[in-house]
Formats: sequence, C-alpha cells, structure tokens
Amino acid sequence: MNLPNKLTVIRMILTPIFMALLCFKFIPLNFFLALIVFIAASLTDMYDGKIARERNLITDFGKFLDPIADKVLTTAAFLGFIALDIGFGIEWITLIILIREFAVSSVRMIVAAKGTVIAADKWGKIKTVVQMVAIITTLTFEGIREVLYMIAGMVNLSWLYQTIGIISVPMVIIYNVLLWASAILTVISGVNYLIKNKEAIFADM
Repeated sequence: MNLPNKLTVIRMILTPIFMALLCFKFIPLNFFLALIVFIAASLTDMYDGKIARERNLITDFGKFLDPIADKVLTTAAFLGFIALDIGFGIEWITLIILIREFAVSSVRMIVAAKGTVIAADKWGKIKTVVQMVAIITTLTFEGIREVLYMIAGMVNLSWLYQTIGIISVPMVIIYNVLLWASAILTVISGVNYLIKNKEAIFADM
C-alpha cells in the first residue's frame, strides 16, 4: 500500500475516534479535542491526493476509497451534530447529504462493475471542502461556548452568562449558514455527477 492510500486509511481510522470525542460530553473540552482529530483527518484528505499526483501514485484503490473516506468522516460529524442537537434543521441537512452519497455511490458501483473507476470531480471536491469548513467552524464555535460556560460556572459571574448569550447569536448564525451551504452544494455536486455519468447509468436499461 502506497503512502497516499495509507493516509486515506488513517482518515477512516480517525473517524470513530473523532465521533467518540464529539459525542462523549463527559470528556473535558470534548469539542476542541474532536476538532483537533477532525482537522488531522481533513489534512490527510488534502495530502493524499497531492502526494498521489506529484509522485504519480494514483491507483484505482485510491480513487475508490478516497471519496468513501471523506463521506465516512463528514457523515460521522453530521450524525454527531444530530445526537447533540447542533444546527438548525441538522436532520434535514444530514438526510440530503446521505441521499446524495447513496446515489453517487450506487453509480460508482455500477460503473466499477464495468471495469471503470470514477474519481471525485471538481464539484465533489468543492462540496467536501465546504462541508469540512462548516464542520470545523461549528466545532470551533461550540468549543468556545463550552469553555466560556465552564469559566462562567467557575467564577459565577452573571454578566459573563449574558455576554455568552449575546456572542452566541452571530456564531450560531454563521455555522448554520455554512451547514446549509454545504447541503446545497451537496445537491449541486450530486446532480452534476449523475448528469455526467448518465450514459453509464442508463446503458443497461
């Protein structure tokens, strides 16, 4: 197994660790710890493709597994947000994303059965980047709120609670906009993918 594929596998291994840190709220600073693991996993996504292209290490295994590893990581984050009730309409956002991923994965399997492996296209990569930015922003803002509430509880200052409430409003708006933007791009990239591969989809019909 070459280095880019190893990085892809590492991303998949980091996913359950990230999920555990995100959902186990009894862990101190769990949002920031989850954020660190998520960023580390996201960096493997950036470097596995870069290394594969620069060193000519692109393989069918990598083209097939890389987008799956991305889906597993981002889906884990959205499922965690559902469990923690983070994000306006997060259930619908997650449903949209899952429908797209099932549809695209089905097409990929149909084409793979015919001996062709389709790598993620430009829109797919943009979708993944926006999803990761939305997730990182959400984790960061929720982590900040977590720390501020911890400090407020320790020093028992009522004005600090009020301040947290005030600054929470723009933070929540920002990450909700990003989450919904990622959902919209998910639809766009999915439709684009299906249109581009319509011949493969309908070839045997």
